[in-house]
Amino acid sequence: FQWSSPPEAIKRFNSQEIWFPPPQFYEFCRLCNFSSLGELEKFSSARALEGCERWMPVMLSAPDGFIQLLPGDELYPEDPDYTGEKKIIMSTDKKIEDLMKEGGIFHRIVIKNINNLAVYVNIQAKYKHINPLMMKNDNSDYNSRL
Repeated sequence: FQWSSPPEAIKRFNSQEIWFPPPQFYEFCRLCNFSSLGELEKFSSARALEGCERWMPVMLSAPDGFIQLLPGDELYPEDPDYTGEKKIIMSTDKKIEDLMKEGGIFHRIVIKNINNLAVYVNIQAKYKHINPLMMKNDNSDYNSRL
């Protein structure tokens, strides 16, 4: 076990010293908004009564990887599978780079491979949540639309 700050954990993930799944990568990127535990606690206490939203990521398979689509993303389906029973996986023949360049409203995790994740968010978070800092380790530049 080793204690790491969120930026340190992401740096260690990027250097492949450690691994964590996409939802945790997303949350580490959110935690990077706070410079101290006290700041996070203050934010959490103030936001606690605002409400929550149920999320179910929807996987979009592309020839060169996957995109986990989250609520608010322009490609997120109208009727997602909240129970996980349907195991819906959308697919496309387009490459991730093309999907990113064509898009404009993002709330997604791009997965090129198990050690190559990137978070892209340009929507307003609901219930006074804070969006993750957009961290990527794939050297792609999709920021022109963000």
